[in-house]
Amino acid sequence: MVRLTRLPAVLLLSVLMTQVAVGEPVVKASDYDAYWLWAGVKARPIVQQAKTVYLLQGEIGPDPSGAVRLKAQGGSVPGPHVPALWLAYRVRSLDWTPEITAAIARKYAAWRTQPGSVPGIQVDFDASTRNLRNYAGFLKDLRRSLPPDCRLSVTGLMDWASQAAPEDLDALSGTIDEIIFQTYRGRQTVPDIDAYLARLGRLRIPYRLGLSEGAAWSPPAGLASDPHFRGYVIFLQNPP
Repeated sequence: MVRLTRLPAVLLLSVLMTQVAVGEPVVKASDYDAYWLWAGVKARPIVQQAKTVYLLQGEIGPDPSGAVRLKAQGGSVPGPHVPALWLAYRVRSLDWTPEITAAIARKYAAWRTQPGSVPGIQVDFDASTRNLRNYAGFLKDLRRSLPPDCRLSVTGLMDWASQAAPEDLDALSGTIDEIIFQTYRGRQTVPDIDAYLARLGRLRIPYRLGLSEGAAWSPPAGLASDPHFRGYVIFLQNPP
C-alpha cells in the first residue's frame, strides 16, 4: 500500500477544494461499508458500523541488522468486533522465515477465539508487474502454510490489470481469494485512472477497488456489472 505523506493542513484543504471546484465527486467514507484501518489513523464510529475492516497487524521487513522480522503495529490486541476483520500485514520483503508465518497463524487463531468474523489475512506488498509470477509462487507457498480455513487477500497495483501477461494473472487464480487494487498514490487518485480500469475486464479473480478518503472518484461505466467486481475499500485518513 502506498505510504501516506503528511501534508500541511492548509495544503491538504487546498487539494480537496480543488477537487470539488472542478466538479469531481470526492470519496466520503460514510458512503461505503469497508475500510482499511492503518497505524496512526484514529478509529471512528463508522468503523463499528462497517461490514468489513482490513486491520493492520504488523510490518514484515528488514530490521537494522538486515534480518527480516515481523514488527507488531496497528490494532494488535484481539478482541470482540462487529465488522468482519481481515488481518493486514504491510510487507517489504518476501524472505520470510517459518517463524514469521507461524506468528501470523497464531494471531489469526487468537482473533478467531473472539466474537466476530475473521475471514483471513491480507498481504500488502507492492509487487512489480514483471515479478508477478514469482510473487504468485510466494503466495502459493504461504497459502499452504496457513490454516485451511484462512482466506488470503492481497493488495495490487493498477499496473497489474493493464500490463501483466494473462498467464501471470492466471497464476494468482486458485491461490488468493481477492485482489484489492490501489487506485491512489498518497491521498489522490492516480492520473488516467480510467485507462487502467478499462483493462479490469481481463481479470478472472474477485477484486475490489481501494479508494483514498477525500480523493476524487467517479465510477466508470459498466463496473458494477462486472461479475468479478466485489465493491470498494476505503483507506481512512485522519481529518486535517
